[in-house]
Amino acid sequence: MSLSQGVSYLAIPGPSVLPERVLRAMVQPSPNIYEGKLPDITASLVPDLKRLAGTEGHLAMYISNGHGLWEASLANTMSRGDKVLVLVTGRFGFGWEEMARGMGLDAEIINFGEHETIDPARLRARLAQDKEHEIAAVLTVHVDTSTGLRSAVPPLRAVLDELSHPALLMLDAIASFGCDRIEMDAWGVDVLLAASQKGLMAPPGMGFVWFNDRADARREHADCATRYWDWRPRAKPELFYEYWDGTAPTHQLFALREAVNMIQEEGLPHVWQRHEILARAVWAAVECWGKSGDIALNVADANQRSHAVTSIRMGGGAATKLRKWCEHQAGLTLGIGLGRHPEEDYLRVGHMGHVNAHMILGALGTMEAGLTALGIPHGRGGAAAAGDVISTALRAPCPD
Repeated sequence: MSLSQGVSYLAIPGPSVLPERVLRAMVQPSPNIYEGKLPDITASLVPDLKRLAGTEGHLAMYISNGHGLWEASLANTMSRGDKVLVLVTGRFGFGWEEMARGMGLDAEIINFGEHETIDPARLRARLAQDKEHEIAAVLTVHVDTSTGLRSAVPPLRAVLDELSHPALLMLDAIASFGCDRIEMDAWGVDVLLAASQKGLMAPPGMGFVWFNDRADARREHADCATRYWDWRPRAKPELFYEYWDGTAPTHQLFALREAVNMIQEEGLPHVWQRHEILARAVWAAVECWGKSGDIALNVADANQRSHAVTSIRMGGGAATKLRKWCEHQAGLTLGIGLGRHPEEDYLRVGHMGHVNAHMILGALGTMEAGLTALGIPHGRGGAAAAGDVISTALRAPCPD
């Protein structure tokens, strides 16, 4: 017996749910790629995406996933043999380090583990040792999708400024952009990365690199730069095709324009607040389940948790069992425990982008039904606890 018929819900941490408006925006004939609507849409997206990033700097857009953005960020700022320091809080920090090594860079890691965010004191100690300023950039991931850890960025800039260290501060915000607060210029970030498929509510395949003048100055001597990844023609194109170094991602642009319209209509502060409330609802449910079972949030400190994705540990193989039950019996797809040790069992709940209260409450209610159906020990009332978070946040006088 299965009750999975009907509209399925993809609650993985990206690609995220595509809004109907975004889907409809893509259903149109291929456009003229030389003039007219498509160049106009692209030109309109540039200032809007800069506002969403909180920057007056530059923007280069790519037909790429996040791995390509890692390469683009390094190609425009580094030369072979340069040293980068990677602050790791999960699998995607290691991924950026692997990309750096593959490009001939000297990549050093400070690993903060899978349960705690970056400690600025450890960064300060390492940079204080770097008397010759060999470290050309500090790379980190704002929200690591594998662990759900969210690191504070301003303290990292404070360390660099305190030591007068010239290293660039480069931030992967792929999982958090459009979900958690991001203010590139105010935080002192030199290079910021994001992609289309998470908080931006569009299909995978487009990536964005924002950079300031300080980072762009490195481009003068960066021998890792290649024609395709070069950010200068993309940031200041003389001809439309230079935005993409070739054919534009036509229907992706239709989708992105509509998604950005939706964010602007809602208002970015409200977008951030909505994600925070829905995340707290997820945490309340998991904490309730864990009172009588081997179930726990990966991140103990709520101040260090992402508002876009939650990683959940479950003992005895229960996470895999629950994930499969939810998908095949109830039409709810949860994220796998990406990058974790084989003997550990994790699942992840994505609550990013086009999500609302009933979607989150429905997902949590389904998970609770699965825990019961599978006989997995858990505390009762998790979905109700989530409902309490949401009702409290929305409590207001009834309308007339």
